[in-house]
Amino acid sequence: MKLLEVKTLQIEAVKVIRFARFRDHRGYFTEHYRKSDFLKHGDTPFMKGVEFIQANESYSKRGTIRGLHFQWNPYMGKLVRTLAGRLIDMALDIRKGSPTFGKIILYDMPADSTADYAEWIWVPPGFAHGTFFTEDSMIEYFCSGEYSPGCEAGISPLAGDIDWSLCDRDLKKLFDRIAGPATLISDKDRDGLTVNGWSSDQRSDNFIYGRL
Repeated sequence: MKLLEVKTLQIEAVKVIRFARFRDHRGYFTEHYRKSDFLKHGDTPFMKGVEFIQANESYSKRGTIRGLHFQWNPYMGKLVRTLAGRLIDMALDIRKGSPTFGKIILYDMPADSTADYAEWIWVPPGFAHGTFFTEDSMIEYFCSGEYSPGCEAGISPLAGDIDWSLCDRDLKKLFDRIAGPATLISDKDRDGLTVNGWSSDQRSDNFIYGRL
């Protein structure tokens, strides 16, 4: 695996990992994951101790909103990439005591088979993760914990107390355009907690800044 660049996003714990594709007249080949490279590369110390034990694939129709999901016991970090279409990834800081608690960031991840690289986004434990799509899309994500239905919660991406101030304005406009009708969102996600509701929930003590 040839790692090209590791980018830190507006919230330091969330990273984008860019890796190379090897192209010729037939198309391209890429090694999109190698555990040893993730653990030993000088720009990926944040992956130390992370083991991926579950992999998921998801297809979403244009205009779909998913999230914002998180769990504990076990905690689950997610390494996400776009296979087809266009994903805009959402990461909301839910770490109590964090200077960016309640703030959300967006990252645009369109699939492009002609590019010389592709990307993963790493959303570690301590963040509520969500996605929205401007076209029919397929994504893949590796998880550092198995799904635990008894230890999960969600914050509604439509909650009025989410702080969007760190987001790219054009991406926020795309979200607002999709969220207006918001027909392709589950009732569970639409009716999720607010940020304030989560912070006053005793389960939020599972997510303390500096302890994860």
